[in-house]
Formats: sequence, structure tokens, C-alpha cells
Amino acid sequence: MKLSFQIKLFISLVLFFSGLFVLLGIYYYQDVSRQLYQEMSTRAKIQAEEIAIIPNLRKAVADKDIPAINQFMHQVVLHSDASFIVVGDNKGIHLFHSAHGEVVGKKLIGGDNDAVLRGISTTTIRKGGLGISLRSKAPIFDDNHQVIGIISVGYLTSYLDTITLSKVINIFIAAVLLLAALFIFSWFFTRGIKKQIFSLEPREIGLLVRQQKAMMESIYEGVIAVDSELRIEVINQAARKLLGLSQPTRLLRGHPISEVIAPVPFFTREVILENDTHDEICRFNQLTVIASRVRIMLEDELQGWVITFRDRNEIDSLSAQLSQVKRYVDNLRIMRHEQLNRMTTLSGLLHMGRYDEAVRYIQAQSEHAQELLDFISARFSSPTLCGLLLGKAARAREKGVALAFDPLCEMARPCRMLGEAELISIIGNLLDNAIEATQRSPLPHDPVEVLILLNERELIIEVADQGIGIDPTIREHIFERGMTTKRSGDHGIGLYLIASYVTQVGGSIEVSNNAPRGTIFSLFIPEMGDQARPVPTLEEQYYAT
Repeated sequence: MKLSFQIKLFISLVLFFSGLFVLLGIYYYQDVSRQLYQEMSTRAKIQAEEIAIIPNLRKAVADKDIPAINQFMHQVVLHSDASFIVVGDNKGIHLFHSAHGEVVGKKLIGGDNDAVLRGISTTTIRKGGLGISLRSKAPIFDDNHQVIGIISVGYLTSYLDTITLSKVINIFIAAVLLLAALFIFSWFFTRGIKKQIFSLEPREIGLLVRQQKAMMESIYEGVIAVDSELRIEVINQAARKLLGLSQPTRLLRGHPISEVIAPVPFFTREVILENDTHDEICRFNQLTVIASRVRIMLEDELQGWVITFRDRNEIDSLSAQLSQVKRYVDNLRIMRHEQLNRMTTLSGLLHMGRYDEAVRYIQAQSEHAQELLDFISARFSSPTLCGLLLGKAARAREKGVALAFDPLCEMARPCRMLGEAELISIIGNLLDNAIEATQRSPLPHDPVEVLILLNERELIIEVADQGIGIDPTIREHIFERGMTTKRSGDHGIGLYLIASYVTQVGGSIEVSNNAPRGTIFSLFIPEMGDQARPVPTLEEQYYAT
């Protein structure tokens, strides 16, 4: 039968403290006995020496006046707690014995009289006529300082043991009461411990810890658990790898999160106490991640947070691949649709015999496409960006909207502060929003104006449409996740991603009205960290004009 943790802990505490009390009792008994013997030795010596100097007794001993000695010593015995008092002469013969008067005239026993007869006081433990005793002997001197007798004051060891035992019994009673209190305390203490560990046995806790460790290391995402003071409690291998940390987990435990991850708004106390968050784009140690934060609560008390994060580049890679495939499909569909329309038109002209018009039609179509291709390929060095702009232009034409590229457009090199994936996402989302807003405006549709200019100081992206504009009721929230003005589909993420990418690199966004209608989105992304333009407040970003 296996005992529970509570019973084992209770029995262990009881046995430990019981053994401790036994050892302390033995030590106390020996210490009390030693102190008592020392105290009684001193008392016996003082009594013997004081009695030995009493003049009347000295005269009676010198005269060996036994009746006088008896009369005087009986008075002394009445005021002493000694087990016996003995008076002897300088020959070692009894002159008085407080307990056995019949030994008067007999030899003193014990074999400890020689030193006393030489004038030296002694204290010994010897066996006498009453048994083993602690006795102190002092010499009696006459006026010529000659030893004329012996005074012996003794305490039986049985009497001393009785005193010691009575003290130990009192301590034992107190120890028993204390042990009983300890039993009660141990029981409630073990119950409290069991409650704090959720009624789990140590073996189960050990198994749970090993499972948790294995689970943490098997998670592909980075996981960090922090306490209420934002000190690291747990960090898995994936988190250390993503953050570029070489220290083992045990050395990172207890350190503030700010020592591991450069301070970002994601970890500020005001933000972290406000609410939990999921799939927020952040920047941890020069690494762009998608992070989530969930608080740990125990009995309605905040214990800390669990932060999970993953490299956004990996997700972007997969997303880019899917988006690229989708763009290819869309572009092929658009091109197929346009080519079918052109072929139908050309076929009709040929059937009608209008050969000159057919030739002019072919030349016009070829010149327009080539002109756009030449402009984009000459102004932008990134093939991916060129493909995006050509695809968006073709898609806009299919929807009855034209893209008008500003003659100042130029991006001859990659942006230092912004990756190509982020740039494609920003421009693509801005163009999609502008095209859809223009579609929803009354006919005829005005073109969407596009400016993409990279200079030494900053990257400027500006998309202006003359669409339906932004509803004032949601203008303050357009950059929030899930906020959209579109009527159908999976929307509400585009502007949120744009704002995340731009603010992470210290850029700014200005949203203004486009006369007579529509909206202008202006993005300013710094090229150099020390030359970055000031980042406006949210209110300035929303209401910039």
C-alpha cells in the first residue's frame, strides 16, 4: 500500500522532531546533572569551610568534647539541606555523624582524608556509610594553625538524581505538549502543501515537469514565461535561438525580460497590464516576429504572462509564395481575358475587311503595354516590385480603373530599413484599397495616382484616389486589426499590416482628404536611423491634412 504525500510528510515531520526531542532530552539531562553536581559541590564546600571556622566547634573538637559537638552540630544540621554532616578528629575518628550516631568513635571511611589532614579542602564522590555521595571536606585548625579535625558535608547521589529527574520530567511534560502541538501543525501544514501542489504526488509533479520541459522544447514557436515583475521564469530553446541567446535557460531564469529583449512597447507595464493580445507584429532584437501575450491567473491574482512568438519572415515566405502563385494566376486570368477581348475585336475588324483599322488597333495596344512596361522597368530595380505594379495595373484596367504613375517615381535600389516582402505588402494593400474605393465611386472613374520615390533621406509612398473616402465614424480606427469598410470577403488586416510595418522602422503615415473626394495615403519611411523624420502621434496620423 502506497502512502500519500501528505501522510509521508506528516510521518517524516513527526519522526524527525520526535528524534530531535529525544536527543535534546538526553543532552539536557546530562547538562542539568553536570550543572547540579557542580552547584552542589560548591555549596557543600562552602558549608564545610564555614562550619570549620566556628570557634565553639573548634574548641569542642580540640577538647574532643562529644556532647558539646553533638549539641552544636544538631543546631547546624537543622539549617542545612545536606544529606549528612560528619565531624572527625585529626586521627580520622568519627566525633559526630548527623545520620548515624552509632558510628561515633569509629574510623572515617572513603579513603579521602589524607589531603584534608594536611590542611587541603577536597571535594570527591565516594561511597560512604550511606552510599555513594558527593562530599566536600574541610580541615579544622587550632590557634596554632594545626589540623585538629575534619568537617565533611555531603549530598547523596540518589538525592541529586532525584532533583535532576524532577527537572527533566517537567521539561518532558512541556516537550510532550509541544510535540502534540507539532502534530497538529504538521497535519495542517501538509494539508496546505498538498493544496498548493494541486493534490499531486511528488512523482506526478516530477513527471509533469519532465513533460512540460519536453513539450516546451518540442514547440516550434519561441515561448517565454515571465512573472508579475517581468522576470523570466521559463524560456525554451526555440526562443533562445530566435533571439540569438547563447546562455542556457538556468542562467536566464530570474533576469528581467528587458535584459534579453530590447525594450519595446509590447513589454511596457502600461500595455501589458491592459489586456492580452494575439498575433501582434513586433520587433524583438532586430527580428520581426508575430507575438501573442496571455496572462497567468491563480485564484484571481496575476502571476505573470506567457509570451509566444514566431519569425514573421518564415510566415511571410510562405505567404509570399502563396501570394505569388495567386498573382500569377490572377495575372494570367487577366491577360487571358484581355487577349480574348483583343482577339475578338481584331477578328471582327478582319471579318469586316477593315484591315487598316486592325493594324492601327494592334499598334495602339502594343504601344500602350510597352510604354507602361518601359516606364516601370526603368524606374524600379526590383523585379518583384515591377511584377506587382504591372499586375495591379492590368487588374485595375480590368475593373475599369487606371493607375497613373507620377513621373517622379524612382526606386533604383532596395530600401535599407524595409524588406522587400514588407514593401510589396504595403504597396499591394494600398493599391487594392484605392482601386476598390474608386470602383465604388460614381462613374466615370478617375485614375489612382501613385508615387513611389526613394531618396537618400527616406522612402515616400503616396497613393491618391478619388473614391468614396473614409467614413468619419471609423476614421480613428482604420489601422486597427479587423476594421474594414469593405462589404464582403476576409478583410480588416491590410491597413493594420501597413501600420505595423511602418511604425516598426520609425516611419509615419499621413491620411488626408483628396479634393474633391477620396483619400490620400502618404507613407514616409526613413532610410537612415539618425535622419528619420519625427513619428507623428496617432491623432496626427489619422487627421493629417
